[in-house]
Amino acid sequence: MTSLIKNASTLLTMDTTQSELTNADIRIEHGAITEIGHGLTGADETIDARGCVVTPGLVNTHHHLYQTLTRAVPGGQDALLFGWLQTLYPIWARFGPEEMFISAQIGLAELALSGCTLTSDHLYLYPNGARLDDTIAAAQDIGMRFHPTRGAMSIGESDGGLPPDALVEDEAAILEDCIRLIDAHHDASDGSMVRVGVAPCSPFSVSRDLMRDAALLARDKGVMLHTHLAENDEDIAYSLEKFGCRPGQYAEDLGWTGPDVWHAHCVKLDGHEIDLFAKSRTGVAHCPCSNCRLGSGIAPVRAMRDAGVPVGLGVDGSASNDAGNLVAEARQAMLLQRVANGANAMSAREALFIVTRGGADVLGRPDCGQIAVGKRADIAIWDVTGVESAGSWDPAALLLAGPTRVKHLLVEGRQVVRDGHVTTIDLPRVIERQTALAQRLMG
Repeated sequence: MTSLIKNASTLLTMDTTQSELTNADIRIEHGAITEIGHGLTGADETIDARGCVVTPGLVNTHHHLYQTLTRAVPGGQDALLFGWLQTLYPIWARFGPEEMFISAQIGLAELALSGCTLTSDHLYLYPNGARLDDTIAAAQDIGMRFHPTRGAMSIGESDGGLPPDALVEDEAAILEDCIRLIDAHHDASDGSMVRVGVAPCSPFSVSRDLMRDAALLARDKGVMLHTHLAENDEDIAYSLEKFGCRPGQYAEDLGWTGPDVWHAHCVKLDGHEIDLFAKSRTGVAHCPCSNCRLGSGIAPVRAMRDAGVPVGLGVDGSASNDAGNLVAEARQAMLLQRVANGANAMSAREALFIVTRGGADVLGRPDCGQIAVGKRADIAIWDVTGVESAGSWDPAALLLAGPTRVKHLLVEGRQVVRDGHVTTIDLPRVIERQTALAQRLMG
């Protein structure tokens, strides 16, 4: 099947030259972009993009999809990271497979409506028979390109860890399940819809041995590594007390640096750690809204980018963000760098680059994140004729004056959002079920 996107008022390619085209067309065949030009004809389907800005699909590098069932939980609304976790762990312990599946569907639909075509997910607890497979099934239903990571916690409260003992797992069983999931679901090919990562939750919830063994397993299997790192002052204090070093050194000592690794947050990286990540090409998932909500601080993204650290954006879990809108996250990233470093610290276009090409690079997906011949047809179409952009002199500056909900969204050339509505699932029905599950958890 051949599709054409016609007459895009502005096309932001995020290609190697970051070219911008006007009144441009895009031809799509077999899930890939095969031609970009003007006056293209001959297609089975045509999407009219007049009055629209067209960008690559946005890329989300850090999420906890299961948390869409626990937004704005009383007791956790005003807590710092560790207290917030201790409030929510007992609730999450009551989840099962249906909670994981439905919450993932909701989270993925929310991301899609905000222009996201490729998302990672970090699932690190598996109560009552829940499995990572539940979220993979949800992504297949939505039609989202997915990079789930097999998280884990192995040190409970009785051993000096943060999570309750009921949510920790045996380390040998964790590694065995990582192997099962990679063998069952991971597809390393160009255009892959599912890639699996290995992701022990954090330095304060797993052992040194599991961190080291996970890195060895991931490299043997050729998959990527992910964890939380240097999120706030408590995180740094824990590392210094328990390990006698800062998080960056801890990561390096255990094999957790390199282009096949990306860390979430990194709010408290110092100059030495930034240099380490730049030299090793270790990626960072910056989660500005969550960092604000939990009072963690402003990550040194300007310094990271200037040093050459690969940086993408993440919405983080909906229990610490309360929303999963990725284009709004990009605006927040831009604003925070300006607050910290001045009004010229980050442009709207740079923030948009970080949330498209930057995220794809962090996730090891050179086939995504840009609109260029040969790349995957993951494309977001933004209507700039509405009230949000009215009076804008630069419609391409979406993050300054533009919509936060996409008009059309294509993943692998398939239309997942049409005219602002998800096409692949019955979203009102899923919302109804999500509401019932949340009310059951409240009881």
